[in-house]
Amino acid sequence: MILQKHGRDTSGVEIVNISGFGIWLYTDGKEYFLPYEEYPWFRDAKIKEIQNVQLIHGSHLHWSDLDIDLEIDSLENPEKYPLIYKPSKHAQRRERRKHNGN
Repeated sequence: MILQKHGRDTSGVEIVNISGFGIWLYTDGKEYFLPYEEYPWFRDAKIKEIQNVQLIHGSHLHWSDLDIDLEIDSLENPEKYPLIYKPSKHAQRRERRKHNGN
């Protein structure tokens, strides 16, 4: 009998450190640093939300609580992914309201 893997692989990734500068994660024998300057959506996230990460199909990182998806290849070869995060106008308005207490 041959078993096929179905669904998500929820193991294989670990958040090893969270600091004021970014997060470190470990997967497949390698450690990666994700600085908040380059990954700003993690800056205000709760620790529990950052730690709730899943490795899917061996190359896809998914943070369901934060609605964030990253490919391991984008961490290893950032030059292949030149786009820089820019929040939408809606997200910018929401952030302004949040900081103004509205």
